[in-house]
Amino acid sequence: MSRSGRIRTLFVMTILVMAMLLAPAARAQDAARPPVGGVISPPDAMIFYLAHGPAGVCGPNCSEWIAAEGVVEWDTFKRMFAFAGRLGERKLPVILNVWGEGDLKVAMSLGKIIREHGLDVSVGKTVVAECADAKDTACIALKRSGKSLDAGVDISAVECDINCLLILAGGVHRMLPAGAKVLVGPTQVRNRFAPNVSDEQQKGLQAFFDDQCRIYLKQMGVSEDVVGMIERNSAAGRATQILAAGWLQLGIVTEPTP
Repeated sequence: MSRSGRIRTLFVMTILVMAMLLAPAARAQDAARPPVGGVISPPDAMIFYLAHGPAGVCGPNCSEWIAAEGVVEWDTFKRMFAFAGRLGERKLPVILNVWGEGDLKVAMSLGKIIREHGLDVSVGKTVVAECADAKDTACIALKRSGKSLDAGVDISAVECDINCLLILAGGVHRMLPAGAKVLVGPTQVRNRFAPNVSDEQQKGLQAFFDDQCRIYLKQMGVSEDVVGMIERNSAAGRATQILAAGWLQLGIVTEPTP
């Protein structure tokens, strides 16, 4: 079989392929988080819930939003799809708080779901009032209750890695606080059920992911220069910080940063 044929065969198993960001492990303080969904779902997998606060807390004329927090796992898109479906015609903004190693292919899927539903996206930490004195398990139970929770948004130390960036790209309007740190690090693509593939197959998977990433970001209105940055950093094993001066030019945000 030719090299191109082997690459196509690998893509047929796309559901098995996971693009992982080489980032720090999930935060230690979340080790006791109860599983999000099912016995095989990691305890720190991303969750979605409604939050509300004073007028303007999540942007101009905004007082209610969708909080998305945790690690982008292989099944996260299912929960996002179901959550967005329950909103009906409501178009609430999404505020991201992404951490840990994540599935980049799923991050793109989340961005597509967000765009299909016409939602805006920003980045920050949703701080739920009732969680202030609650244990982690009780706090997670609140967030999974389906209620809109009284909360604020902390933008004092915002970091947006490549997983965050790919989801952010799906927003109709995309915003970042002025002090945010946007960091594009190296990526590694692997088959989560068969990690020990040959170097040739690994290169094929990486090339395919790069192509899909380029198509996705172009569709979302983000410059191809960002893909070039991802490819170079993956080859060199390094990370690049994208400064606020370049966010608008690269299409990472849709409006000038205030």
